[in-house]
Order: sequence, then structure tokens, then C-alpha cells
Amino acid sequence: MRTTSGNPDPSADPDGADPDGADPDGADPDGADAVGTDGGRGVDAVEPPPQPVASTSSATAAAAVECDLMITDLMPASTTTVWVPFPDAAQLMVGLPDGVQIDVYDGSGEPPASIEQVEFYVIPYLSGKGPARLMARMPELKVAQTLTAGVDDYLAYVPDGVTLCNAKGVHDASTAELAVALMLAALRGFPRFAAAQARGEWAHETADSLADRTVLIVGYGAVGAAVERRLAGFECDVLRVARSAREGVAGFDQLPDLLPRADVVVLTVPMTEETTGLVDASFLSRLPDGALVVNVARGPVVDTAALLAEVQSGRLRAALDVTEPEPLPAEHPLWRAPGALITPHVGGDSSAFLPRAVSLVAGQLRRYCRGEQPENVITGAY
Repeated sequence: MRTTSGNPDPSADPDGADPDGADPDGADPDGADAVGTDGGRGVDAVEPPPQPVASTSSATAAAAVECDLMITDLMPASTTTVWVPFPDAAQLMVGLPDGVQIDVYDGSGEPPASIEQVEFYVIPYLSGKGPARLMARMPELKVAQTLTAGVDDYLAYVPDGVTLCNAKGVHDASTAELAVALMLAALRGFPRFAAAQARGEWAHETADSLADRTVLIVGYGAVGAAVERRLAGFECDVLRVARSAREGVAGFDQLPDLLPRADVVVLTVPMTEETTGLVDASFLSRLPDGALVVNVARGPVVDTAALLAEVQSGRLRAALDVTEPEPLPAEHPLWRAPGALITPHVGGDSSAFLPRAVSLVAGQLRRYCRGEQPENVITGAY
């Protein structure tokens, strides 16, 4: 499908409000590496009606020197080709200048014929690494926009000189919802009740409550903050840990002292060299008996063998939306470990995803066509 801009109504604004107001699909940074121009709130800032870009004036060029991306690299040519994975691309055209061509590529089948002209590429969501590899065939590519908060699957495929942006703010609500749902389900024994229901058995039991528990959020960025907001009514205490200590948030170096206090540990960190294997045997040994480990980050953050040993022994419990390996093989013992609850990496994939994703991309396209630096630029390993 191809859509070309004509004279859209600039008064219509496709930027929807992002109620979570921040960044990390399960994996979430501390907000230090994703660069934005609105204080990290992603797409919920209201922008003035955009104007079509005219030829570059000396004043505009001088202002652009202060940007990381030079305006000469961002100004649309006579035709600016954009690839998006959304079936209805017309809604993205509002506020764009004439000459923007949008081709739809959802990651399946042959890529569009415009592969050598594409300048702005929205990498399809949950489509494997194949679409990311296509960037090597895009000589005109300037910006690659992911629909995930974590970018670890894409870094190796981004050509030199291409700006990579993540989907900060898109997955916060969905991922935080799932994290709290996993806590409640695991603590209150929902898997056992579901199994009893399948047997037609009325199996009453006294289970743990989230009230009066201490929840340790490891990776206190946007998703971590969204989790805490949803815990506000559950009468539990919250501890916070991030890469960099700040007021009310401890640094990673304080984890050994905090773990013995945690009844529930929620992992919302990005997958980096620092966080890979973070939850190892030493980490787990510091948790009190009966503690619950909730992972909505990335599977490799946890040492699966170490966690399995603790769960099989009955000392710890686990509620996992991500695993290592992933997908988890049918014969893996973690499936049948007592005290383990597993969901198939659905943290960010809910009805809240698409409107937030479209809103983010619409805002990024308008910035690109105005010669502005996009938001959520990845400047390092994350």
C-alpha cells in the first residue's frame, strides 16, 4: 500500500495522549540514554500546527548546527519515502508536507520496490530480525524507528550514520499492567485455582496478599514508575533501584542490601552487558524464603538455571513474561516447576499498543519533515 501526501488539514493532530508519560516493552532504561525534546514524555506533548518545509534558510541552517542531526540530512527531497507497518497509513499523513510517500511493510512477504529510496523506516513489531536486516539494503536511510522500548535486537543491523529511535512511552501502560497482574496472580494462587476449575474442584485455600508486602522495582525508569503508580492502591511498600542513584532511587551497588527486604522483585531493566545475568544465584540467594521474582524485562536478565533451582526447591516463586531461551521449549522443566507462572512475552502487546505506536510515529514523521531531531534517539548501548 502506498499513500502520498497532498494538502492535509493541519488542524487535525494524530498525537494522542500517552497517560504513562514516559519510556521501556518490558525492558526499560533509567531515562538517561533516550534523548527527547519534551522531557522524556514521548508523544503526549501538543505540538503547534506544522508548516511545510521551504528551502533551507541561513537562519534555519545556523540553528540546525546545534542539533545532533544536521538539517541537510533531514530535509525532505522532492519525494520522501517512508516505510510503516500499519495497514492504515493515511492517518499518518496529517501535517506532512507535499511529496511524502508512505509505503506499508509489515515484515511479511517481499519488501516494497522503494527499498533503495526509503529514508525513514519503522521496523515492524514482533517480526523477527529479518526486517532489521533490510536496513543494509537502504542506501538513503536516515532514521530507523523501532516499536519496542528495548533495542538490543536491532543495534547490530543499524548502518553507520543512521539514527536509531526507540518506542519510549508506547509500552509503559501494557507492561506495567501485566507486571501487577502477574504479582497478584502468583501471590493469590490463580494458577492453582484455574487448574482446580478445569477439574471441577472447589479447592479453597489461604493465599498471600500483595498488601503489607515490600516490592523492589529493579530498573526504575518509565515502566518501573508506571508499575509503582499501579501499585498505589495495594497498600504495599515500594523500593526503587536504577543504574544511577538519585533521590528516592538506589543505585545497582545497593542491591545486595535491599534484596533481603524484598517480598517481590520486579525486573524492568533493559538488556545490556551490565544487566545480562544480573539475577544470578548470588542475587537470588539474598532474597527471603517465599519471595516472588517477576520478569517483564528480557529473558537473559535472569540466569534460568539458577532461578529454576530455587523454584524447584520451593524456596522462591517466579512469574515470567520473558524467558531464556525464548520461546521456552515445550520440554523445558520451568513449565512444570511448582511456583512458576509463565506468560508468552505479551507485556507490551495489548489493545493499548497500536494507538500509542501510531501516535509516536506520526509525531516523529512531522519532526523529520520539519528538519528537527527526532525524539527517543539511542545514543549508546541503549
